[in-house]
Amino acid sequence: MPQSINCRVGCPESEAPNTKTRAWSESRKMEAMPSRCLFLLFLSTCKLSLEVVAEVQESSDGPGAQEPMRLTDVQAAMEFIAAAEVAVIGFFQDSEVPAVSLIHSVVQNFQDVSFGISTASEVLAYYNITGNTISLFRLVDNKQLDLKGEDFESMDATKLSRFIESNNLRLVTEYNAITAIGLFNSMIPIHLLLIMNKASSEFEENLHRFQEAAKLFQGRILFILVDSGVKQNEKAISFFKLKMAELPALAIYQTLDDKWDTLPITEVLVEQVQNFCDGFLKGKGLRQNHEAKEKTSKVEL
Repeated sequence: MPQSINCRVGCPESEAPNTKTRAWSESRKMEAMPSRCLFLLFLSTCKLSLEVVAEVQESSDGPGAQEPMRLTDVQAAMEFIAAAEVAVIGFFQDSEVPAVSLIHSVVQNFQDVSFGISTASEVLAYYNITGNTISLFRLVDNKQLDLKGEDFESMDATKLSRFIESNNLRLVTEYNAITAIGLFNSMIPIHLLLIMNKASSEFEENLHRFQEAAKLFQGRILFILVDSGVKQNEKAISFFKLKMAELPALAIYQTLDDKWDTLPITEVLVEQVQNFCDGFLKGKGLRQNHEAKEKTSKVEL
């Protein structure tokens, strides 16, 4: 069963006002200070606001739109969750609660997310649900994120969309202002970035191989796509001291101790990605070590 986390939606910790961010960072200073670097560099050029989610909500419903699936027993719920990279389920004690129509109102905005609804007491008990709750299940890190209590009571379409969008992490997650929140808050501390222009003719083939490699490290490394053709991503790219002429490239870093390394490539090869990740996990070829050696050499000279 996925690990469950009660998730605040009014103002996620990673995007809270400065006073809240400072308070939060004080409590996690020793374990997460380095991880803020890439995150804050990105946010400095891309504001997080409700308007971003509002744009998503403006998409048309259109004919043939998907509907939430009714999950009547535990087996059905388990199969439903297992079949999706990201699934959102409304667990309700009463099928007439307003949140049912709320889910229907946002389902069309997330065509890559599976939606379900369950009022079966055995299903609620299996997933440790004691009150009306909306849960997001994520395959990439086996997480169950719950909106309940006050968060549930104050829920509206904008907040629900924001919650889904920011936590919509996949085997390969595209880096942007909203997904940066979920990436930053994930408990998986190692991230591998494919930095590549999506407009290139070789992109689709390389992305497919990157996705295949991601399956080999599921639960250990988050695989992230950074579109080098997006201007807002330039600071995220410069964090790794990469020049545009060196792209495409792989960049890997560990959020807890600021260790990182890069590998300029001409194409993505599964074996190449695997070797790069394995080497990093074993402590080989770390950029931090390279820079330390360079400093030592300069001192000796």
